[in-house]
Amino acid sequence: MELAGKVAIVTGGASGIGFATAKAFLDKGAKVVIGDYNEEGGQQAEQQLKESSDEVAFVSVDVSREESVEKMVSATVERFGRVDIIVNNAGIGEFSVTHELTYEDYHKVIAVNQDGVFFGAKHAIKKMLEHGEGGAIVNTSSILGSVGEGGAFAYNASKGAVNLMTKSLALQYAEHKIRVNAVAPGYVETGLVNRETLGELYDVVIARHPVGRIGQPEEIAHAIVFLVENEFVTGTTIMVDGGYTTQ
Repeated sequence: MELAGKVAIVTGGASGIGFATAKAFLDKGAKVVIGDYNEEGGQQAEQQLKESSDEVAFVSVDVSREESVEKMVSATVERFGRVDIIVNNAGIGEFSVTHELTYEDYHKVIAVNQDGVFFGAKHAIKKMLEHGEGGAIVNTSSILGSVGEGGAFAYNASKGAVNLMTKSLALQYAEHKIRVNAVAPGYVETGLVNRETLGELYDVVIARHPVGRIGQPEEIAHAIVFLVENEFVTGTTIMVDGGYTTQ
């Protein structure tokens, strides 16, 4: 898919992988809507990206609520006329002792990480079917959708579900030229994952990656761009993990 002139939504686009992806799309000539729960961060991201392109807009969204996601998609069509791409990237983490995990805390992770993918795909696909020219969906999974992590029960469950949701959607909509893939990052340097926030655990996390470091948001964004551009790839989850899951 040629990105120039296409319209993309990136949820969780105010920071980290989402922001890097939005920038990568803009650099390729796409029009981008940043969807994020963080209004201040989203507005700041919009202003920063407008330094290189006017074809970007921020829309506040809570991906765990269907009506909010539907409004985001509708706002995208109102602004840019269509939807060609959605990156369901918004997500939250969790680390807890499972037998002490409350249903409310468990379901919060599921609602954002899993339901958010469902809502985003559902409403973007509706718009893609309307214009009849196909489209591309990329879901942000995780290495923890394929391997277990003690204390990440809800997160493991949500990301494992994303991998199979990706396959199911790819099969269902291939005949409509809508491709669905996922990217599964290893640990990535962001505002939440860095030496300052992790302290002594930072070196432990690095040691789990055979390449000897954690990833950068731009490296994940590069994989997402590949999944959108390559029209012979659908139903797959690409590991971008520094060798983490080869062990």
